[in-house]
Amino acid sequence: MNRKLLIGKPVSENIKKSLVEKINSLSKKNIIPKLAAILVGDNPASKIYVKSKYKTFIKFNCQSEIHHFLNDSNENDICDLISRLNKDKSTHGILLQLPLPLHLNSKRILDSIDPNKDVDGLHPMNLGRLLQGNPNFIPCTPYGCLEILRYYKINVKSKHVVVIGRSNLVGKPIAALLSQKFDIGNSTVTLCHSQTKNLSKYTKMADVIIVAVGIPAMLKSNMVKKDAVVIDVGINRVDDDSQKGYHIIGDADYSSLINKVSSITPVPGGVGPMTITMLLNNTIASAEKTII
Repeated sequence: MNRKLLIGKPVSENIKKSLVEKINSLSKKNIIPKLAAILVGDNPASKIYVKSKYKTFIKFNCQSEIHHFLNDSNENDICDLISRLNKDKSTHGILLQLPLPLHLNSKRILDSIDPNKDVDGLHPMNLGRLLQGNPNFIPCTPYGCLEILRYYKINVKSKHVVVIGRSNLVGKPIAALLSQKFDIGNSTVTLCHSQTKNLSKYTKMADVIIVAVGIPAMLKSNMVKKDAVVIDVGINRVDDDSQKGYHIIGDADYSSLINKVSSITPVPGGVGPMTITMLLNNTIASAEKTII
């Protein structure tokens, strides 16, 4: 197994194989896992993400529906839809695609989702259970990072992990998960962010660095020690003179790091494929809980 490049596709395919059996078992009980995705506005990236999620669910004989609200939609209308989806027994997962237009209170809307259908793991009850070490749903991107570490047999026990970024989507959950007494855990975790002074001081001591800040190529070769592991969660669109007009890069400076680190996730092709896979996994898990 090549551990230099931590490619997400084989990890994703391996997990999907195990999910097919679960989907078939549920089907025999007349249960079809169903995701309801809520998209507000016309953010191009969000539209692509939601469409990709929809296609994946349909491909695996699950159900998915997209509820599209206009950019100037009323917060109460979105919460009313969520209330109906909470009561709909055929809906097992509810996903609110972020970011939302600025006039909407994302916290209030996320909080209105039934924790047992919050397959993105962002409801405060689910985040609280994660901190307790008893997660209900693990947020999909951090979950994908864990599965990459597991698949490539990267040992994090007693290692120093530096997480750069403190979002509720990635930074805080992955820091909490890796410090737990889990099989992929028992790490000593340092959480860094935009107000951390002398960031390199911490990253140079790290055995594993997980970077999720949305700043293109911010993690440079001179910021890491030799043979460190880098998990790059960043997806940044950078304009160029190509026919497409842009290219995608991560938060890590891949070209300078590749010959110094022991392992690194490429962008694209690293953590990206894992997020939708873990969303499918969580929705199936939610459907399984409905079996009496």
